[in-house]
Amino acid sequence: MLNYLREAHQRAQARVQDFYTPTGIHVYVKDPLPETVDAEEVVAKVEEVIPHHLLAEVEMVIIGWFEEFEKRNLNAFYSDGCLHISNEQDNVNDMLDDIIHEVSHSLEEPYGYEIYGDKKIQNEFLKKRLQLHQILWAHGFKAPEAFFTDLEYSLEFDDFLLNKVGYDKLSLLVEGLFLNAYAPTSLREYFATGFTENFMEPDHSYFRVISPELYKKITFLAKSDK
Repeated sequence: MLNYLREAHQRAQARVQDFYTPTGIHVYVKDPLPETVDAEEVVAKVEEVIPHHLLAEVEMVIIGWFEEFEKRNLNAFYSDGCLHISNEQDNVNDMLDDIIHEVSHSLEEPYGYEIYGDKKIQNEFLKKRLQLHQILWAHGFKAPEAFFTDLEYSLEFDDFLLNKVGYDKLSLLVEGLFLNAYAPTSLREYFATGFTENFMEPDHSYFRVISPELYKKITFLAKSDK
């Protein structure tokens, strides 16, 4: 038993990694990932699919468990040049999705005017939110319209969607309106889900149809090197 525990500990330690990518991003795996998920493989894929200039704000990626995940019901967040990513991942694509999503949030300060300045994404988002309000009301999920016109993240609205409606039900109700059940959460998350979709999925035909202004904005950012 002692040998088994010692070997298990050694295997876990071996999966703790600390390395730099070719573009200079520092990656530190402080808590072991599942054996099926390789951090170097995932980060290499990120650098392959996202244009280099859109990674300029990311200095470091730390993979592990953080108190903020439990406090704020998260599995990833961006702060001060660093992506904090959970080590609890189902597979490579699950982790890739988390990283790309947080990269999008790193761009909101340097590209804030380009993203939101003309209000095209905002107007598209608000129109969809109001449609969602009508859909949910018709299905018995009644909440004030003010919930749906507030662009900022609201814990109360998030709780309404997550726990009152439920993401399984919401996924069906937003089909053809939003990319997924998380996209209606706030304007920032609407942008982030579109950014993630754009760089996770090679086929953009669905994205272009249901969120044309968001798609055009992300296409512009991908081609626009400051």
